[in-house]
Amino acid sequence: MAHKARKRFGQNFLTDKAVIERIIAVIAPKFDDNLLEIGPGKGAMTLPLLAQVRQLNVIEIDRDLIVLLQNFGKDNLLIHQGDALKFDLSTLPNPLRVIGNLPYNISSPLLFHLLENRDKVVDMTFMLQKEVVQRMAAAPGSKIYGRLSVMMQAFFQVDMIFIVAPSAFEPAPKVDSAIVYLKPLAKTEVKNIVVFTKIVKAAFSQRRKTLRNCLKSLLTQEQTAIDLSKRAEMLSVQDFINLENDYEKQHQN
Repeated sequence: MAHKARKRFGQNFLTDKAVIERIIAVIAPKFDDNLLEIGPGKGAMTLPLLAQVRQLNVIEIDRDLIVLLQNFGKDNLLIHQGDALKFDLSTLPNPLRVIGNLPYNISSPLLFHLLENRDKVVDMTFMLQKEVVQRMAAAPGSKIYGRLSVMMQAFFQVDMIFIVAPSAFEPAPKVDSAIVYLKPLAKTEVKNIVVFTKIVKAAFSQRRKTLRNCLKSLLTQEQTAIDLSKRAEMLSVQDFINLENDYEKQHQN
């Protein structure tokens, strides 16, 4: 019986062979890479990857799809049933190269989960909704530059590689998708990710208000050289790092 895409899992299965080949060319897997595929679905990328690597770990939440993957009968395919948002990456061989056609409904929380585990990651190649990738890669001053842009760019090199049309999927989504490549920065200037996250979240919590209003419980103008009469979208990633450093200075024992 053919597997029917499930809305609750945000399933859109990639079927276009030319697109699949192009994604695998971007990943450029080496035989000994520790590859992890999130949401392998019906195995559109899984099968060609298995031919190129010693071992491939996959995380899949849909038990019916797990049966389908098991039926491939591939000894180098290691299947983990579960939710990628809760999966402990330290249980896998590290460092990992992470790939996947990510469900639109969990893409942002999953990106933040992987951000917290970036020390276990070499790089990540994902298919996401085009608008999400554009937000990740957006520059300061842009209407789409926001919390996701700052958080990703503070810790990763973010490259939008190419756009994928809805016709490449079954069922076809209502929006374009895009391939994004993420590589953890060799060094980030963020000293305390909890504080940095709090400041970035507060700064963008009310986009139409100035930073003076958004950050009033965290910092005053006297405590920072950053102009708090600006709105959050006018600040660079480095400016947000400076705000974190200024906050830390006020709270040192």
